[in-house]
Amino acid sequence: MRYVELDGGVGEMTGVIDPRPYLAELPGFAERLPPGAREFATDPDHYAFRGRRCVKDLAPQGAVRSGEDGIEIRFRHNCWKHEEDLVIRYTGVSVFRADGLDETGERGERGERGERGETEVLDVPEGPGVRDLSVLGDVILDEVLPAPGGCTHEIGCRPGTLFVACRDLSAEWSVADCPEARGGRGLRWSGDDPGS
Repeated sequence: MRYVELDGGVGEMTGVIDPRPYLAELPGFAERLPPGAREFATDPDHYAFRGRRCVKDLAPQGAVRSGEDGIEIRFRHNCWKHEEDLVIRYTGVSVFRADGLDETGERGERGERGERGETEVLDVPEGPGVRDLSVLGDVILDEVLPAPGGCTHEIGCRPGTLFVACRDLSAEWSVADCPEARGGRGLRWSGDDPGS
């Protein structure tokens, strides 16, 4: 990522996640983002770690094709933090990469190079098939940047990454169906249910 720190440091402490460099730059380029990407990136809860709509700790579930040049990625909530799941719909996709660890523990790219050198959208199934993204692990943070003809969206996960270049994106939060949660405030403990 260009600005978001996924492994920064504070004094002697390492491994610090810090969106502040990105947030400092965001006002300077927000107007160059397409409308949906701008709305998503500038949402006050986006980088609020305790916020219910912070992307941190969401879990990528799957990617499906949407129309001729679109991709939809679904993210599952974290029961301890979120009350909603997230779906991001990308239109005009020119690049899609899902990089994760293979069976040997090595990072490997999932995607194929096209004739012009870009990664084509080949690893998302045609039709109703879903590309499993759960191997990427939970979201650490993301970064939306302007790009020629649209924007890029990079999502750092544990241990993988997602990267999409597109014309625009739209983010939709929806109430999570979570039997483990009680009012969206975490897992149920045996003493919480009067019937137990």
